[in-house]
Amino acid sequence: MGAGHGRSVSRRRILRLAGTGLGLAVIGAAAVGCGPEDTTVEPAGSAKPGAGKGGESFTTPPAGTAPEPLWQADTTTDNLAGIQALTVVGDIVLVSGEPLVGRDVVSGKEKWSRAGITTPGARLIIGGGTLYLSSAEYDGDVVGLDPATGKETWRSRLGASYQQPRPIAADDRHVYVLAGVLEKDFSTPTNVIAAIDTASGKVVWSEKRDAGTEEYGITAAAVGKRLVYTDNRKNLTIRDTATGRQVWTKKIDKSNYRRFAVHEDLVIVTDGQRLRAFDLASGKESWSLATEEFSLFKDPQVLDGVLYASDSVRGLWAVDPATGKQIWHNEDLLESAAQAWQFAKVGGTLYGATEFDDEGGVHAFDSATGKLRWTYNDRTGDIQQWYVVAAGKRLAAMHGKRLYALPAV
Repeated sequence: MGAGHGRSVSRRRILRLAGTGLGLAVIGAAAVGCGPEDTTVEPAGSAKPGAGKGGESFTTPPAGTAPEPLWQADTTTDNLAGIQALTVVGDIVLVSGEPLVGRDVVSGKEKWSRAGITTPGARLIIGGGTLYLSSAEYDGDVVGLDPATGKETWRSRLGASYQQPRPIAADDRHVYVLAGVLEKDFSTPTNVIAAIDTASGKVVWSEKRDAGTEEYGITAAAVGKRLVYTDNRKNLTIRDTATGRQVWTKKIDKSNYRRFAVHEDLVIVTDGQRLRAFDLASGKESWSLATEEFSLFKDPQVLDGVLYASDSVRGLWAVDPATGKQIWHNEDLLESAAQAWQFAKVGGTLYGATEFDDEGGVHAFDSATGKLRWTYNDRTGDIQQWYVVAAGKRLAAMHGKRLYALPAV
C-alpha cells in the first residue's frame, strides 16, 4: 500500500471513530446549544435556461466553481426550529424568527413582516397552503397565516385544559398539535396529540400519550391516512389521521429527531448503522441497509423517487426507497468537506446543506453519479449549520443569520 493510500485510510478510520464517539458528542453539544422538485442540468460550462420570471437565464459554472448569490439578506432566525426553520411556499421564502418575514424568492425584497405573531423557535408547518403557528400570546390559540401576504386567515384553540399547543404537522384537512394536559397545580405531567379541523376549527380527536413521554423532541409528517412521528424516547409511531387511533408503534435505536422519510407505503428511518423501512399499515420491516463499520446514517430524505442520506464518515448514499438497494455511494467528501444533513433537488443536480463545519456550505452533486460538482461557502467562518430548499430553479440557502438565493445550476 502506497503512502497516499495509507494517509487516506488513516483519516477515514479517525473519522469513523469520531462518528461513533467524540465527534457525535461535539455535534450533539452544538445542537443543544442551538436549541432542543424536473428539468435537466446541462454539462458544466454550458448555458442553462434560468428561473422563470423576466426571461432570466443562469449559466452553469465551470466544474468545481460555485455560482455567486443572486441576492442575500439578513434574517432574525433564532436557530431553534431545526430542519423546519426555512421553507419556500410559491414565490415566498420564509425563515423562522422574530419578526416573521416573507421575502420574494426572485428579488429578495421583503413582502411582509409580522412581529409578535408566534413563539420563539416556531416550526414552519405548512398544510393546504396555510402556515400554522403557535400564538405568541401563549393563550392556547393556533394561528393560520397566508404565506403570500402574512395575513391571518385562521385561528383555533385546543381547549382551556391544555397548555400551549404546538403544531407538528398539517395536511388539507387537519393541523396536528402537541400539548400538555393542565393539572390543578398547573403542571403538565402528561400530554396529548390532537387534530384540529382546518375548516371548522374544532377538535376532531385528542389522544393522550403514554406516561413519561415528553412534550418536545417530536418529528412528524401527515401522509395520506397516516400521521407518522418519532420522539426522543426512540419510538416510531403511526396513527390514523381520521380517528387518532394508534395503528402501531415500535422501538428503534435512534431518535430521528430531525427527519425521517416516507415513500409510498413505507416509512424509512435511520437506526444507528442502518436505514430501515417499515410498512405504514402493518409495521413490518420491508428492508434494511447497513453503512460501513464505525459509521452511522444521518437524516434520510426522498426526492424524485430516490432516497438520499449521508453518514457520519462523510459518505453520501443514493438508495432505491422501495427496495433498499444502493444506487451509488460517494466518498468524495472524506478528505475535504462536511457531510450534508438536508437536501434539495433541481433537474439533474442534488444539493446538500452541511452542518457545523466552517468548510462546509451547499454542495452540488450530479444526481445520477453522486459526483461533487461544486461547493458554495460564504467564507464567514461561521460554524452554524446550513439550510437549503428548492425554489423553482433557484435555491434558498441559509447560514447563521444570512439568507441567500443561489441559481440552481
